[in-house]
Amino acid sequence: MAEEEETPESELSDEQKIEIAKWFLLNSPPGEILYVAKDVRSVLKDENIYQMAASEAFPLYNKSHLICLLMPRGSGDVLVTSFGEISKNEYLDPRTAQVAIVDHVKQVCTEVRPASDEELPSPYIEEYRCAVDAEIGKYVGDAYPKGVYSVYCTSGKDSELGSDFEFVVVISATRHSPQNFCNGSWRSIWTIEFKDDVQTVEVRGKFQVGAHYFEEGNVQLDAKHECKDSTIFQSPDDSAISLANIIRHHETEYLDALQASYSNLPDTTFKDLRRKLPVTRTQFPWHNTKQFSLTRDLTKELGIGK
Repeated sequence: MAEEEETPESELSDEQKIEIAKWFLLNSPPGEILYVAKDVRSVLKDENIYQMAASEAFPLYNKSHLICLLMPRGSGDVLVTSFGEISKNEYLDPRTAQVAIVDHVKQVCTEVRPASDEELPSPYIEEYRCAVDAEIGKYVGDAYPKGVYSVYCTSGKDSELGSDFEFVVVISATRHSPQNFCNGSWRSIWTIEFKDDVQTVEVRGKFQVGAHYFEEGNVQLDAKHECKDSTIFQSPDDSAISLANIIRHHETEYLDALQASYSNLPDTTFKDLRRKLPVTRTQFPWHNTKQFSLTRDLTKELGIGK
């Protein structure tokens, strides 16, 4: 009888290779995308496919991880976020009123230019933004040794007295220590709505904590949390102090909760990972396995016990 011919495995299309490469790049742990990219490039062995995947994945990764890049000529640093995105490779730094031109794949800032008047908020909005920026700066300096932040006006930037407007506060802190086989990041995004008609300020926060430990293993943490709060619409300085206190309270509360939960891992979580009983809710009767049909059949076929 002739041997059946083996059907060769179907070759992946270029589009499929690009999507797979993008998946690996986008799921890189904090601070490790350049290492992953090197391996992806080596596996693909096709520079065109790699460049297409990288050109799509790196901007998304950089913005979602809120990476911070040093601007040329000692002009400060800039956070790469969707809130400060002016064009594909241009990102506003509100504090210095500059626009950074970014090379996403190399993760460097190549040039910087002054922001135009159209890209900046009105004097009324800027007064509030500067006040919030100053108070958040004090908090980040106290709470995060390597923290960076930015305060963006995302809605109503041309508003004057008596109008609603919206800020987004972004806080990013990283600790990269590949020589010690660990990397981690903290990302928090605070949406702040100033509502003039009801004289309130609505606050919504989103946190994301990521960590990767890879000494003789591969353990990752990806924790997320959301919260809400509010305060009254006050003067720029008073509003800024109130908002900084809200942010400090919720972030500290979440960090304390994280610390408490992981302190209890040995006594609670690890024990819950394993069933105390099988799905039958009864212990397996090792002393009398003949009650199971599989055991009886094996005994009969093999002639055991005869």
